[in-house]
Amino acid sequence: MDRVPEDIIELPSPNCRAREPGAAIDTLVLHYTGMQSGQAAIDRLRDPAAQVSSHYVVEEDGRVFRLVPEALRAAHAGISFWQGRAMLNDSSVGIEIVNPGHEWGYRPFPDAQITAVETLCRAILSRHAIPPLRVVAHSDVAPDRKQDPGELFPWGRLAAAGIGAYPHGIADAGAGDPQDAADALAGMRAQLRRIGYDVAGSGGLDTPLATVLAAFQRHWRPETVNGLADAGTRGRIAAVAGLAL
Repeated sequence: MDRVPEDIIELPSPNCRAREPGAAIDTLVLHYTGMQSGQAAIDRLRDPAAQVSSHYVVEEDGRVFRLVPEALRAAHAGISFWQGRAMLNDSSVGIEIVNPGHEWGYRPFPDAQITAVETLCRAILSRHAIPPLRVVAHSDVAPDRKQDPGELFPWGRLAAAGIGAYPHGIADAGAGDPQDAADALAGMRAQLRRIGYDVAGSGGLDTPLATVLAAFQRHWRPETVNGLADAGTRGRIAAVAGLAL
């Protein structure tokens, strides 16, 4: 059994099962709930008919709920790909962060909530060997389907706290002309693959490049989410790819 801090609230979900034999937990996937309230999200994640779940839910006031023990497989990532591996539920822990999302009025994440997310993530990382570039957004591993936790999520703050990776101190080269990426397109695709993304079907998902670029921007260049390979985006891609070496 996972060691559970006293302030984590247990709300078991039936939507879980044993992990595949030999599956190591090496990925942490962060989501937003994308529903009108935290309670509605928890109810859905515990509804047997929904067949979805996550290991944890973090409310806007900082309360943390555990729905599935980390030792078990939760149904949170779905059809997914990262760093050469598809279908990540077996090898990941999933955290749902309460936020109405782009459909219901996307808004900044409160400080109390992010503080709780940081504490929870550090505890998870202390239990599992999860490399920084395997702390990912749902939109990273399923860019054709998901936008969460979105461009308002403070990835830089988490990285400064030792959670995940972020290219701090990289100057933005500016917007530039999207067309000037033509000569560097092959190299940029290779860098995106090195980071972990499915690019042009490398993971069997055949995700369009613009969709992958928008997912990258939501995580690592949130000030500009347009799916274009402008100079600033290419610079960030190179910086993050460098962290993967």
